[in-house]
Amino acid sequence: MSAPMNAGVVYRNARLLDPATGLDQRADLLIDGETIADFGPGLFSDSTPEGAEVVDLAGQCLAPGLVDMRVLIGEPGEEEKDTIKSASRAAAAGGITAMALLPNTDPVLDEVAGLEFIARRAREVKLVKVFAYGSATRGTEGKEITEMGLLGQAGAVAFTDGTKAIVSAKTMRRALSYAKTFGKLIVQHPEEPSLAAGGMMNSGEIATRLGLVGIPREAEIIMIERDLRLAELTGGRLHFAHVTTSESVDLIRRAKARGLKVTCDTAPHYFALTETDVGDYRTYAKVSPPLRGEMDRRAIVEGLADGTIDAIASDHVPQDQDQKRLPFAQAAPGVIGLETLFPLALELVHKGKMPLLKALACVTSNPAAILDLAVGRIVKGGPADLVAFDLDVPWQIDVGRFKSKSKNSPFENRPVQGRPLRTIVDGRTVWQAED
Repeated sequence: MSAPMNAGVVYRNARLLDPATGLDQRADLLIDGETIADFGPGLFSDSTPEGAEVVDLAGQCLAPGLVDMRVLIGEPGEEEKDTIKSASRAAAAGGITAMALLPNTDPVLDEVAGLEFIARRAREVKLVKVFAYGSATRGTEGKEITEMGLLGQAGAVAFTDGTKAIVSAKTMRRALSYAKTFGKLIVQHPEEPSLAAGGMMNSGEIATRLGLVGIPREAEIIMIERDLRLAELTGGRLHFAHVTTSESVDLIRRAKARGLKVTCDTAPHYFALTETDVGDYRTYAKVSPPLRGEMDRRAIVEGLADGTIDAIASDHVPQDQDQKRLPFAQAAPGVIGLETLFPLALELVHKGKMPLLKALACVTSNPAAILDLAVGRIVKGGPADLVAFDLDVPWQIDVGRFKSKSKNSPFENRPVQGRPLRTIVDGRTVWQAED
């Protein structure tokens, strides 16, 4: 698919987009080996480097590859759900060139050996770049904090208990303080578990009608209020994952205005769906935290538009059929998202909610900056991690064609617009759309 490393690859006639610098212009780009050698308008209008492969994009978009900062897979421990290989294939097909894996595997990623295993498997698969979080507490049990210094040296990009909240205020305070000494980030799943216990969907009229135990919005809001206080107390860096309520957005907006070192993300299902999508016990719409109401959905869109919400993550949580085709109360929460992250983020552009560069920043440079990763930008000498995409092509989501082992998506048959054409990692084309 690509030319010999010493010859280089030229991408001509691209709409070159870089959210980090505001670049949006017709230009050419040269890849030499694993890095971006040069780019600019009319760079190769007369001739191209001898022996180089030339890819004419004919005006299609070329941007930094997506950086997905919240991905759960089954390896090690539950490989039937997703492996590093299957998730990497799905990520590549979705235009994602780097993903950060949550530590909620079996065993939990709370030891150096676990992180080394992930890194080794990623090198063997050699598709997209795979990073990993270290567990913030031993076994993600919320009691004893891990050896963050050693885990950071082994490659942990940040620390989190992933799908579990750090419940104890004392433990969270210690985690924020300890991580601060290593310049690392704590990522919180903001849900007060005693309020959420037994809950299955958003608390309200629909839950009552369906006879399902609801999870109140306050379960998220209370945890965010508490942890913002602890971030202020410790001066630590704090990130809230998948925020879903209007009050959450307001709290984080005010905290940023006060200068706190706080960031947050959301997931596509929180701005593309609402609690009404649960319908008649539709388990594929069961997620954690739950889908909220329309006013919360609008607040999430507004938070993305004004920059309060920094990033959009797929929140990829694969579940097999045995765990989804159950009564709603017993079904496992979670949706797959690696191959729908990009088109759903582009919905915000096509619906006029965000300009293209701002939406792209939420899935490229912003998550990369939050995790201190040297990816997500177009820069000379930087890694050639790119996605070429057609911004306008209409298509319909067909989960049956997805690369993920699991198929638990609530977006089946959804009409969308815009999709990847080619995914490039370190100069190598790792995925290309079929003609």
